[in-house]
Amino acid sequence: MQRALLLVLLLLAPAPARGDAIVWTQAMLATTIAEFYIEEGAIRVELEIGMQDVEAFANLLPDDVYEKLGVPPRPLAERLGDFFGRDFAIVPEGADPLPGRILEMGPRPRVKRDPITGEPLPLPEGEEPEVVVFARLEYPLPARPERIAFSSPPGASVGFVVYHEGVAVNDFRYLSRGQVLRLDWDDPWYSEFQGRGLRRQYYAPMSGFLYVEPYEVRKEIIARPLDLQGWIDLGLEGRETIPVEMQPDLLRKVAAFLREHHPVLIDGEVVVPELARINFLERSLRTSRVIDPPEELDVYSAQLGAIFVYPTDGLPQTVTMDWDLWSDRLTRVPASSVDQAGPLPTYLEPDWRVLEWKNFLKNPELPTLQMLRAPPTAVARALLWGRWLLAGLALVAAVQWARRRSGALAAATAAAVLLSAGAFWASREASLSDERAGAVVAGLLHNVYRAFDFRDEGQIYDVLARSASGDLLEQVYLETRRGLELQSQGGARAKVKEVELVELEAESAGGGAFTATATWNVAGSVGHWGHIHQRRNRYRAELQVAPVDGAWKLVGVEILEEQRI
Repeated sequence: MQRALLLVLLLLAPAPARGDAIVWTQAMLATTIAEFYIEEGAIRVELEIGMQDVEAFANLLPDDVYEKLGVPPRPLAERLGDFFGRDFAIVPEGADPLPGRILEMGPRPRVKRDPITGEPLPLPEGEEPEVVVFARLEYPLPARPERIAFSSPPGASVGFVVYHEGVAVNDFRYLSRGQVLRLDWDDPWYSEFQGRGLRRQYYAPMSGFLYVEPYEVRKEIIARPLDLQGWIDLGLEGRETIPVEMQPDLLRKVAAFLREHHPVLIDGEVVVPELARINFLERSLRTSRVIDPPEELDVYSAQLGAIFVYPTDGLPQTVTMDWDLWSDRLTRVPASSVDQAGPLPTYLEPDWRVLEWKNFLKNPELPTLQMLRAPPTAVARALLWGRWLLAGLALVAAVQWARRRSGALAAATAAAVLLSAGAFWASREASLSDERAGAVVAGLLHNVYRAFDFRDEGQIYDVLARSASGDLLEQVYLETRRGLELQSQGGARAKVKEVELVELEAESAGGGAFTATATWNVAGSVGHWGHIHQRRNRYRAELQVAPVDGAWKLVGVEILEEQRI
């Protein structure tokens, strides 16, 4: 077989063309990959034929290559008739197989694909690409069939995906004979294969999520503007694309419309939502991202996400969302309620339209601040230096008492020893060490990040003010918020799970203050659009810490290094 493939590639190389040419199935790792593009007037197919499938696709190959495979010779025209009419046939309902032609054929490195989504990936450095037979085919489509059936050559392992007018009909799956696709020419979003096994994961035109956290409930709605057009005029009638210049006004209209729908009750009370953000989205099986900078979008595949925030006093006991938008096509809505225990997915239907969350958390994590030991007082700092003087006096008194043995010297010696011991005891917290400085810095960092567990900006500032001086407060706020925001998610803020102080070196700065060169890790996550986005950053900074109004506070911060880990 390997020798046969080498012959195929060598003979194909001089003549590159003969014409004008989360169900996780891992089908994108199949020996052969087929991508079908169904458009008005034609179906284009791009094939990557791997070594093990060369014989199954023999009828497609040129005469000289075909004969080298050790099979009896047959005219190319006859073999192509079998290939397009039987082996790799596309058959409209009630009609004969579509005729096909070869637009291009030749050896090419295999496209490396993500093992879940099938999206193209760069080849890792040093890895030799696998060489495959690449073919581009075309099937003329003179009409608009309601259904078409696909076939795959016997014995071939073919992973495939179909795009109808640019909209992915399915996630990567294995192609088999007789799979039937129903085509919706008015709205390709609704084109679908018979049988749920070939339905793409993100098939629904709308979906909804509730995220319940201490001090905040979020309602997130994903929708296709083209479906919303049925309730509100967005200017999409007759359009094939959504140009960049009309997107801001469209998003504004959608935000105002959705704000009045899907009412949320928190502990039985209606709460007025605040719009946090609304953006156009690109979704895949792995993640969803905000499209930024804006780009012209296909009207059929364009999706947007709107996030509404409901501030709360703590962690509520019950939250409900009533889905009140239904149509002939929108009859089943994927939904999920998410808390610290994870997501609870479900489906909403007209007779089961309320998404409900109840607080069954046994030990919910509430935002907590660390209580730091108070800085040493001025007396303790004075004793830090005076303890040696007292120790010296005690030593002198003891020597004199040893010489004279008088009662007065004995009393003086005892008093000096006691004062010296007391000074050493009272000043023990005033002495600087990396361990003590580390405890202070770790506590301050913990409290700084925990301030962002609160969602109200006023509360965040109030909590930050406990750990940062007034002059530094705004800088700490901006730097910390920037580090927690996910730009690919439109500025969504991660929730910190862990702050780990990795290393620290401290140096006294006088007056009880100290300077610390510290390295720490911050781990957090944010849930959006049904995905959990993890974030882990490492920081190295020079921190200036000083006692202010009887408490430790940051009075200076210089970030030396920041990296994603």
